[in-house]
Amino acid sequence: MTDDEKQTRQRLTWARLTLGACSGVLAGLASLGVAELVSAGVRPQAGPVVAVGGAAIDRTPAAVKDWAIRHFGTNDKLILQLGILAMLALFALVLGITAVRFRRSGAAGVLLFGIIGAVSATSRPDSTSLSDALPSVVGAIAGAAVLYVLVGGLARREPCPEPVDGERSGASSGADWDRRGFVIAATAVAAASAGAGVLGRTLNSASGQSAVASRNRVVLPRPASAAAAVPRGAGLRIPGISPFTTPNGDFYRVDTALVVPKVNATTWALRIHGNGVTRPVTLTFDDLLRRELIERDITLTCVSNEVGGPYVGNARWIGVRLSDLLAECGVRPPSKGGPADQLVARSVDGMTIGSPVEDVMDGRDALLALGMNGEPLPFAHGFPVRMVVPGLYGFVSACKWIKDIELTTFTSYDPYWVKRGWARRAPIKTESRIDTPKPFARPKTGTVMVAGVAWAQHRGIDKVEVRVDDGPWQAARLAAEDTRDTWRQWSFPWQAAKGGHTLTVRATDRTGRVQTDKRTRTIPDGASGWHSVVVTVD
Repeated sequence: MTDDEKQTRQRLTWARLTLGACSGVLAGLASLGVAELVSAGVRPQAGPVVAVGGAAIDRTPAAVKDWAIRHFGTNDKLILQLGILAMLALFALVLGITAVRFRRSGAAGVLLFGIIGAVSATSRPDSTSLSDALPSVVGAIAGAAVLYVLVGGLARREPCPEPVDGERSGASSGADWDRRGFVIAATAVAAASAGAGVLGRTLNSASGQSAVASRNRVVLPRPASAAAAVPRGAGLRIPGISPFTTPNGDFYRVDTALVVPKVNATTWALRIHGNGVTRPVTLTFDDLLRRELIERDITLTCVSNEVGGPYVGNARWIGVRLSDLLAECGVRPPSKGGPADQLVARSVDGMTIGSPVEDVMDGRDALLALGMNGEPLPFAHGFPVRMVVPGLYGFVSACKWIKDIELTTFTSYDPYWVKRGWARRAPIKTESRIDTPKPFARPKTGTVMVAGVAWAQHRGIDKVEVRVDDGPWQAARLAAEDTRDTWRQWSFPWQAAKGGHTLTVRATDRTGRVQTDKRTRTIPDGASGWHSVVVTVD
């Protein structure tokens, strides 16, 4: 074989491997597109990307989850899905290249991907049927077939005969496979895959329209016990400070749902049962609407909130008092001889959250909330019904999309987060935050307004102090208090001198407990420490 023939053969080999890699990517697209279409006939959460992503979240160590929330915030789920797609693309490239030489092995690799997706889908906590495996299985079969056919078009063909009388051969540039046929097949696969994916996404979106319509029909009744008007002076008019009431669109969202559940309120039901429940009950959404509703301002805090972090917000909630419902079912708190000390709330997405029975029945305004800031709950915040318990971190109280309440004990059952190393009981710690000036700000000399919020839900804030550099603690001005279940704004007029300075804040709650300076991680029961910002005064 001459050097030219070797170079030609080498170029053809690289071309074949490149097109094999493209075949793998197209097979992956076909698999995902078909799976998306099939999931429209099952449920959106059964799609392979969502199923694998959910399984990844379930198996991710708590420290890694905490890191992801800290660095990516509410975009953590998007980053995870993009990461899964990137891994699938790399996997598809490798399978495509492998299939050039080992055609059946490459197709079998695609089927393996389908098995992983099917196992992930059926092992999710919210999976109730083996049909959840269908999108991954059918998608994988389609992808394997596409890879097998496309790579088959790259198989070596017999050399074309030499041209006769100057006529050109039908082969292209000496290639030993049908390039034109491959391009046509690849284009058809790409178009069909995109079409299937778009159609599946459209159908999945349409499947949630009944839930959207049910929410649009909800008219929240006037509460029997309305929240008092927010006192004058509770919301300070200082640029940069968090508003006293957090708008729904700005309220933090931290959960494990890759796809926000859209639950139809007309078919939704809540079951209350378990230890000490002498009168089990199943309630519909209309049943709750007909009950006596109360309205309260309550600040919620996520346990993943770092010192000075954004995962805290205040809203006006309307709902049914949870203690009344439990009492009607015969439930007694442990202090009164009840056998259950844990209330386990289950969500439609499979999440389980455990709350101390004593806390939800001690007289605080623990709610099954139906509305938020004057409108039905947004889907992202738990429509149609969620739990709201002042004084407890969300991971031990704030079950969204709730469908089941079981009374049990802490010794007999560990909810989702407890299994992953978080605390069983987690009252909210006394914390404060500087909202303005921002870190590394460059204010001018003179009076600089330092301001922020402090919270100690169900205990209330009694005092906030500010320290400049290593100077003495100085009392900040507290805004008017709404209730002990809401955060409290504060301000401090600082006479700023030129140079770099560190501003630090701490709060004291109504029990006399001073916010600790000891820095702790969010795991297992919430972060602690003083919040500081560094500024340079010009």
